[in-house]
Amino acid sequence: ATSRGAAKAEAARALGADVSLDATEHDLAAAIQEAGGADVVLDMVGAAYAELNLNALKPGGRWVVIATLTGAKAEVDLMRIMLKRIILTGSTLRSRPADEKARLAAAVEATVWPWVASGAVKAQVEATFPLAEAAAAHAHLEAGAHVGKVVLLP
Repeated sequence: ATSRGAAKAEAARALGADVSLDATEHDLAAAIQEAGGADVVLDMVGAAYAELNLNALKPGGRWVVIATLTGAKAEVDLMRIMLKRIILTGSTLRSRPADEKARLAAAVEATVWPWVASGAVKAQVEATFPLAEAAAAHAHLEAGAHVGKVVLLP
C-alpha cells in the first residue's frame, strides 16, 4: 500500500497490508522493488506515476488505471512493457451504458456484498459530520490528515 503520511501508512498496516509505504518519506520504486515488486498496480494518479508504476511492477504484472489525477497523457516505454510482459488496462464506469452499470452493480452485490454483510470487509469511517456542517467536513478533508472516510449525515 502507498499513502501520504506516516499515520496513513500505519493505518494500512493495521488493516493488513503486507507492506505500507509513505510516499513522502520513501523512494517508492526502490522500496517496492526491495519488497519484491508489485503484482498489481491500481493507479489513481495517472501521468506523474507512469514511470514509477512501470518500475514497481514484477514481470507479468498488471497495471490498472482507474483515475488520472495528475493527467491522462504519459510517455511510456512500450519495450519495457513488452519485456516485462505487463498488462496495462483501464476502466471507468462513467461512459458505460446504464444496463451495463446495472449488471456490474448486481455482480458486486452478489460477490462482494456478502463480505460486507459478514463484516469481513468494512468501510473505515474516521469522522461523521451533520450535513449542516459540510463546510467543516470539507475543511477536515483539506487538512489532509484523515485516515478513512468522512461521512455527511442527514
